[in-house]
Amino acid sequence: MNVVAIVQARMGSSRLPGKVLLSLHGEPMLARVINRLRRAAQVDSVLVATTTAPGDDPIVEWCHAARCACFRGSEENVLERYVLAARGAKADAIVRVTSDCPLIDPGVVDEVVGHFLAGQPGLDYVCNFYPLRTYPRGLDAEVFQRTALERVFRDATDQVSREHVTAYFYHHPEQFHLGAWKTGEDQSHHRWTVDTPEDFALIEDIYVHFGHDHFTWREALAVVEAHPQWSARNQHIEQKPLIAPR
Repeated sequence: MNVVAIVQARMGSSRLPGKVLLSLHGEPMLARVINRLRRAAQVDSVLVATTTAPGDDPIVEWCHAARCACFRGSEENVLERYVLAARGAKADAIVRVTSDCPLIDPGVVDEVVGHFLAGQPGLDYVCNFYPLRTYPRGLDAEVFQRTALERVFRDATDQVSREHVTAYFYHHPEQFHLGAWKTGEDQSHHRWTVDTPEDFALIEDIYVHFGHDHFTWREALAVVEAHPQWSARNQHIEQKPLIAPR
């Protein structure tokens, strides 16, 4: 089974424009995400899926320089972008990761993908945040059959499903065989995704502490717990809500 990690990335961001290429202790944030994903043993290849908008040309230029596969598709219809990227990569299964999660852990990705592979044939989708989030926000990993994604592409017509790619899976659980993965303790109160300057400052502190991107999420957790003032800066940030489809 060809498992392809597809990282969606664009320069536009209402709260932190250009965040995906911001320098995170010497490397673009997107590079940190790709570097960490490439260490996941269960992932065969990594692909960046960006848009055809001229504003996203810098992402394509970075991908070419970094020798990272890149696909350009619709800016608004992210579901279509994923489907076309997956087809081009001849993916059997897709790992979905967003470019604003520079602490994504290859070990966690391997666990989620491993659970998915152990459920074959028949398991359509596995993630580590639904129906219950236990990992810090920013370690989100989803893996799903390309055939299942094609079904979503065929059946989903609402804007939310088109924009959020996998929302249709957990809004219509009766149509799919879903699986879940969680850690043994609840660490969901930690916010490790980057959507605001406060989020970025926290992640930068973590990277400066280690000086590289080879640390695990549990090592990051130990450092954050030893420096509670770091997390205090972004605890007030509210995640943008995912509106249910109509």
